Amino acid sequence: MSSEKFKKVDHVAIAVPDLEEAVALYTSLLGKAPEHIEEVAEQKVRAAFFGVGETNLELLWPTSPDSPISNFLEQKKGRGGLHHICIEVENIDERLKELKERGVQLIDEQPKIGAHGKRIAFVHPKATNGVLLELSEPIKD
Repeated sequence: MSSEKFKKVDHVAIAVPDLEEAVALYTSLLGKAPEHIEEVAEQKVRAAFFGVGETNLELLWPTSPDSPISNFLEQKKGRGGLHHICIEVENIDERLKELKERGVQLIDEQPKIGAHGKRIAFVHPKATNGVLLELSEPIKD
């Protein structure tokens, strides 16, 4: 796969046990409020985005006990922490097909809709040295 197919780090996601508290902390640290907050029903999360250069810090808070973020927070004994790194890609369907053909273990073989209406899919941490990797394709204008 050529590197042009992978555009940039879109965001770094941090799971948090209390979104209001985390937004206040990052507002203080970064000296600005989040640019965007939204609930992503399909992912069972509420997300706050802070722009940092060409990328974002995404704070994730679970909206349901069966959210993947709830499970993550339970494993971390409620402390939160780095959840995943997201890379913007060109043509997510092709990227997933290529990865699958190469034997890379995927969580999602078909894209779903994530925050900002982007098409997203996750690569299993077993395939990436323990890092949950999200692929994201922006919506077309």
